[in-house]
Amino acid sequence: MNDTPQTTKQAFGEFEVDMQPLEGYAVGIEGITLSRMSIDKRFTGDLAATSQGEMLSALTGVSGSAGYVAIEQVDGTLHGRRGAFVLQHFGLMTRGSSLLLLKVVPDSGTGELANLTGTMLIKIEEGVHRYEFDYAFDGG
Repeated sequence: MNDTPQTTKQAFGEFEVDMQPLEGYAVGIEGITLSRMSIDKRFTGDLAATSQGEMLSALTGVSGSAGYVAIEQVDGTLHGRRGAFVLQHFGLMTRGSSLLLLKVVPDSGTGELANLTGTMLIKIEEGVHRYEFDYAFDGG
């Protein structure tokens, strides 16, 4: 057991995202639209990286209400440390108000990002996608 306390760091920046529809399996029921999308991102700022992933979403009949989950593989540098890791997404939109939370999948870090843990928040303001990433290294 590692008794050394983790030092949490913060990373900030922006990203561009390109999402394209993919063939889905499930069909939505009355008033619900289910979809599957590919995700391609380019992060700038403290995280300089690219990523690819897939998203599943459900849109309701109420404007601005939806949910999504996604998995994305991120490859690049975080505050100069090179490697890759996986983010798991959880998103809920309630009549326009949103919570977009991403967590690092445990033990998914490689290279200098081995043992990475953390939580990323996404904020979309005036069409610009921003991230706030609180992270640490658990010491393995």
